Order: sequence, then structure tokens, then C-alpha cells
Amino acid sequence: MHVYETSLKSGITRTKEFERKKLATHCVNVGIKCGHGCLYCSSGALLRMHRSFMEAGVSPFDRGYAIVDPSTPERVAADARRMKKRRLIQLCTTTDAWSPEAREHNLGRRCLEAILSEPGWTVRILTKNAAVIHDYDLVEQHAERVLVGLSITGTPDKADILSIVEPNASPIQQRMAALWEAHTRGLRTYAMFCPLLPSIANSPEQIDGLVRLAVECGVEEIFAEPVNPRGPGLGLTQEALEAKGCRAEAAAVGRIRNTREWSHYVVSLIINIQQSARTHSDINKLRFLLYPSGLTPEDEARIMEDDAGVMWLGEG
Repeated sequence: MHVYETSLKSGITRTKEFERKKLATHCVNVGIKCGHGCLYCSSGALLRMHRSFMEAGVSPFDRGYAIVDPSTPERVAADARRMKKRRLIQLCTTTDAWSPEAREHNLGRRCLEAILSEPGWTVRILTKNAAVIHDYDLVEQHAERVLVGLSITGTPDKADILSIVEPNASPIQQRMAALWEAHTRGLRTYAMFCPLLPSIANSPEQIDGLVRLAVECGVEEIFAEPVNPRGPGLGLTQEALEAKGCRAEAAAVGRIRNTREWSHYVVSLIINIQQSARTHSDINKLRFLLYPSGLTPEDEARIMEDDAGVMWLGEG
């Protein structure tokens, strides 16, 4: 992993998109390219025009590198003091404050300290790295002001496959254990099942396993999302699975590169997670994040017949 350093301009910023998702009103990001290297990640497509890629001489869609800003906590501290309207900050939205390159600079803990040292702010942690457990002592000191979330993208029976598409993230069992530990230590938790890839995490049995985990960990909310088809992520995921001999999973990912098939996959995913939430949890806790622009009219109408737990996003 080659790590480039950059200097960002922002510390704490408003995020209207994540406010619509009811995730946060503000966000902090510690870099531009996350070292977890998840093949399906759509952040490259979202940030592809950022100057940091040109300065490093790399493509936003290349693999094997990260771009981080070690000075982020200083700007976060200044913004936390300066800003008067203090609400909910997500750490992070497009990168990960506990990814390997971020941990080299202890960015997750330093950003948390900077935010929590000022009254009025609350924080939603989202990470794919179980190393966050080393900062639970800090979270415990501000337990009512922090929500802990681990991005859980499948069940342990698919751990080997997930390690192919999320090569530098913590193994799925460790992420589950980190969420469970947060609960046992009395911390506030929420579930983030995103993305739920076809043939990897979308069957009724797999979703039941995830929802039961959420219930056992005392989560306040259950967020879920289909994979974002934007950018080359699905193609990279399919190629990597094929190269490792995971032909069934590769074929399933390949199918949803077709717009109509992606739409059908979303409908099935919603039905499965609604059923599981109703059976094992509380449908009122479900937050299924959905941009309908890729849906066929027929599938959109079908979802609208029962859209319990669905958060419709995007224009209109």
C-alpha cells in the first residue's frame, strides 16, 4: 500500500445528503482515498475531480494506494470550537478514520477527542476496522454523545469471499465482535449493512443472520443499502471474484451491472430485509437507503406498495 499525504481545506462540514439519510448533519473525512481498498467502493466516482489525485499522479480508480491528511484533527478542533450550531457528525462518510493509513496517525481517536472536547456535538462512528475498539475507553467517557457502527457487509460463512472484495478491512468476524463489545460496554450502537452484494449477503438466511446480530447488539437503528452501481466498482468486484474462482458470486455481481437486473436485485433485497426486520426486530428501526433513479418503473411501483423502512433519496 503506497500512502500519499495531502492537505485538505475542511475539517467539519455540513452534509445535506447525509442529513436526508438521517445519518448526520455534518461530516469529517480524514483523506480522499481509503486504504481498505474495497473493490465496489463508489467514492472514486464521487471524488474523481479532486486535486489530490492529480497531485499524486494517480487515477481515482487505481488500486493499492491511499491518500490521507494527517493534519485533519487540527482543523476539526478549530471548527468544533468555532461552529455554533452543533449537531451530529459522521466520522467518516467517504473515507475511514480507522483504516491502516489513518491509524498510522491515530486520526480516529484524535478527531474524536477534538469533537468531544466541545459541548453540544454528537458523533456517529462508521468504520470497517475493528481497531476502533482501542478507542472505546474514550467513547465511554462520552457514552451518550457517540453512536458506534461497524460496516457489516455479510455473514461469517462468506468471510473468505468478503476478504477478496474488501482486502484491507478487518475480517467480518472481527467487525461483528467489535460491535458486540461496544454493546457489552454499554455504548450506543447502530447497524450499517452496506452494501449487501448479490449471492454474498442478500439471501433471506444471510439477512436474518445480520438482523439477529443487530438485535443482539442493541442497535438503535438498522441502516441497509444496495451496492452503488456508479463507477467501475462492480466490474472490479466481478473480475476479482472470477480470478479467485468464485464463479457463482462473480456471475451474480456481473448480472446487476445490467440496469434492469440491478433494479430486480434491489426489490428482492428490500423484501428480504423488511421481512427479517418484522420477524426479528422492529420495522420502525429499518432505514433502507434508496436512490430510485436506477429502478424500472415497474419495480419502483412494486416497492411503493410496501415501502416500510425505505428512505427515498435523490431529487423529488
